[in-house]
Amino acid sequence: MRKIAWIIAASLGLSLAGCGGGGGGGGSSGNSNTTVNAPAGASSPAPASGTSSSSNTNNSTPNVLAADATAVPTLAGLTNTVAVTVSGTGIHNQPMVSIRICTDSTNASANCATIPNVIVDTASFGLRLVRSAIPTTTFNALRAENDAASNLPLAECALFGSGYAWGSVYYADVGISSEIAQKVPIHVIGDTTLTTPVPSDCQVGRQLVTTADLGANGILGIGVSPNDCGLACATAPAPKAYYYTIAGTATSVQIKGQITNPVTKFAQDNNGVILEMAQVSDTGSAAAQGTLVFGIDTQANNALLGTGATLMTTDANGNFTSTYNGTTQTKTFFDSGSTVMFFPDPTIPIDSSSGYYIPTTTVGRTSTLVGASPASVALGFNIANGATLTASGNNAFNNLGIYLSKQFDFGMPLFYGRHVYYGISGTASTGGGTGPYVAYVSN
Repeated sequence: MRKIAWIIAASLGLSLAGCGGGGGGGGSSGNSNTTVNAPAGASSPAPASGTSSSSNTNNSTPNVLAADATAVPTLAGLTNTVAVTVSGTGIHNQPMVSIRICTDSTNASANCATIPNVIVDTASFGLRLVRSAIPTTTFNALRAENDAASNLPLAECALFGSGYAWGSVYYADVGISSEIAQKVPIHVIGDTTLTTPVPSDCQVGRQLVTTADLGANGILGIGVSPNDCGLACATAPAPKAYYYTIAGTATSVQIKGQITNPVTKFAQDNNGVILEMAQVSDTGSAAAQGTLVFGIDTQANNALLGTGATLMTTDANGNFTSTYNGTTQTKTFFDSGSTVMFFPDPTIPIDSSSGYYIPTTTVGRTSTLVGASPASVALGFNIANGATLTASGNNAFNNLGIYLSKQFDFGMPLFYGRHVYYGISGTASTGGGTGPYVAYVSN
């Protein structure tokens, strides 16, 4: 969902889907980020031509369906794994895990609380929790992070395509399975102790405060960047400032104090993650299971070397280049925080109210991933009728798409039946080299 721009499918009201701006990053090390996570302008769903759908009736693209990916997830239960579930939480295609937060610098042993239903988001960076999802005893034991210049507590604004999230910055120890990250700056959305009015620069769309607004208790951003802003926020207040004091004054924050990808603070298995999801039915499944694996080439269950994976070096935001229908898409990314595939194809009928593709029969399409290792690779996928799928009552879909111009967002449908790797910037693995990179295997 990319720090964090979302589109809400208007006709359903519940279908949160990620798209838009990228996460921080750049440079050769985890502490040399130069790009701000400013949300990019996301296009609205394409309008219809006077009907409930629109299409190019001159389309001559052959309809060759892609074979479903068949990779099987690693069994959860080992120390560097946690179970991932897509189920009936009110929004389809949202991969959820449980995380644990505790008083910082206690090795995740004091005043802990387990927070369920936290979105696994591979295109944003850092942990963000809704205040109401944190038990009061645990929240009161968290330590606020202070601004270095004023010594006032910090606050942060996170901009979304459909609104904005305003909240405080706290330190916490974060536990996921047996992995522990100590003294992690996290974003607490809707913190009622933050009484400062929302800065005007932050007020873009509606305010997002509750678990109902997000469709989850929080967001676990574990993409390729170590933090959510980088040098741009460390040297001066960033444009559309991220960080403020509780007095509402924009401020800079050193990299070590910015909202941080917890994986980078693990004692081991800290060079990346693998999201592995079981395949689902082409008509949708009531639930889906998978595993989030920490580390790449650090243990027997997280190998990249020797898997024959397709690998793309990315920019600091996780973007790489693809071509689709003869058009180059420089902003292409794999995003588990997007509930659908977002891409521009006017040859597929589009529902005017939601933007969902609604072909009469399922269509097959192919995107060419440019600069993949060892060579450019054709990645096939299928798109079914979004209206039919979302009316089915199922929750997990491998073929759901929405029209969006100027980018290609391989959302959650891509992940079913695949192992998708994310190498964190400035870290290295035997099979992937130095991050940032993404890779996948399909069988």
